[in-house]
Amino acid sequence: MGIEGALTEVGLADICQLLAMGRKTGRLSITDRSNFAHIYFEDGLVIHAVILNRPDRLADLLVGNKVVDPAALGRARAKRSGDPGERHYARILVDEGDLRAQDLERYVAVTVEEAVYRLFMWEEGSFNFRGGVTPDAHIPAQVHIPVQNLLLEGARRADEWTQIRQVVPSDQAIFRLAELPPEGAEEAPTPEHRPVLDLLDGRRTVDEIVRTLGTVEFEVSRILFEMAREGWVAREVEEAPKKKVEVGDADSPAQGHLELARAFHDSGMLEEAERELNQVLEHRASDPEARDRLASIALRTKRPAEALAHLDVVGEVAGPSYPRLRNRALALELLHRYPEALEALGQAAELGVNDPELPLASGMILLKLGRGSEALESFHRYRKALPAEEVPGARYFAFAVLAAEMAGRAEEALELGREGLSRHPSSGPILVNLGVVLERRGEPTTAEALYLRAVGESGTPPQAHRNLGDLALRRGDRASARAHYERAVRLNPELGDEVFLRLGTLFYEDGDMDAARALWRRALKLNPDNEVVRTNLGLVAAAAGA
Repeated sequence: MGIEGALTEVGLADICQLLAMGRKTGRLSITDRSNFAHIYFEDGLVIHAVILNRPDRLADLLVGNKVVDPAALGRARAKRSGDPGERHYARILVDEGDLRAQDLERYVAVTVEEAVYRLFMWEEGSFNFRGGVTPDAHIPAQVHIPVQNLLLEGARRADEWTQIRQVVPSDQAIFRLAELPPEGAEEAPTPEHRPVLDLLDGRRTVDEIVRTLGTVEFEVSRILFEMAREGWVAREVEEAPKKKVEVGDADSPAQGHLELARAFHDSGMLEEAERELNQVLEHRASDPEARDRLASIALRTKRPAEALAHLDVVGEVAGPSYPRLRNRALALELLHRYPEALEALGQAAELGVNDPELPLASGMILLKLGRGSEALESFHRYRKALPAEEVPGARYFAFAVLAAEMAGRAEEALELGREGLSRHPSSGPILVNLGVVLERRGEPTTAEALYLRAVGESGTPPQAHRNLGDLALRRGDRASARAHYERAVRLNPELGDEVFLRLGTLFYEDGDMDAARALWRRALKLNPDNEVVRTNLGLVAAAAGA
């Protein structure tokens, strides 16, 4: 189910009620000018909600309500800061015995409810719902809140906020004591008012009071509204002077940008996350978490050199970590610096992390280095490390087939390919690589059938079209060869110099010199050492001169 529209036409409460009645599972995304938010549903219940450009309040709730020691929180955050893929700091607290799971769930529910209540007041912007989308695996905890409960409280709060905002305009407002009634007066501050009263000094903002008490903005603002109406407190016109910010201060501008970046990054909004992370670096140039997250984004957006630069900086500051070395290996692999990538994986293995993905990644790099026997042995180690009942993924079979063939173990290559197709019948890479093995065994017809199956699958491997082009060229079908080569380079313009060489030759033989020259130049750009391409370009240039 996919729905979208404008909040001016359909209120958010109505949308949530519709999703609840339909017992929908997925993500409702809401935007209001420069604000972004997500509400996640499971069977019509709200399980998570986040406003992406608001700070994380969970830590304030945990510390303010004395369910977590500030020192333990600092340790958990430090552990996560060196590894963006690490568990949420709250999960680290639970796993290490510093926080009870039931307390975590209780305060996560508060943050979710507060986010939804605030969203009910958004009246402009747009929304869209995508079915089947689930929250990031690193959220602190899932809750299950009936929408009807949120609607009733949300409606009540919306009415109260309209009045409260006339007295407490924002969470940056500052209040001071005015005139308290004498002791024993009929109208006097209640025990509910006292904690807020005790913090009013003419300098603290509403936000600072909220964080100190471990409560929510609505409750503090409501209490201030009631006391201002009685004349017990008054709002300061002048704001308190800004305190000097130290590097590493949790209240620093950098920390605000970092918290916002985490929310964007974990929600897949990479461009916005990158913008906020660069803001962090303006304040803290070597911030480990910012550098790690920027490296991760650069890798996901195919910028390995940029990722490597971030990893170099953070490696000097924070030292090696397993995720950092894995990302370093991936960046080096994408830059075709295979020996260095292999070295980074070796360093990751020395950290003692029992991850079966390590030998799989090593095997793929060894294969690219042409070390087939070593690659095959690495793939064997990977499979042996898997639980007995776990089926290896398609990637394992696709590369293990080539490793076995390169190692001269043709029968094992065939067995791996056939097993891989029985497990993953729609895998284009397995179809292509098994076809290559069969082609080398002198079975081009069977190989061609596998390539044709591969091009019929979603996510067609460009290599399938290239191999079909080679087969067509060998049997003299130049038109089919040209069509397959053109599809191959459309799918992957970096496929290789040989395919551009052959495609250029076909255009040359058809008398299209301009197209031939353009294709051969692309081949030379991919491989400046291709002497055949240089010779062809020289001959064409000489012919043009003559």
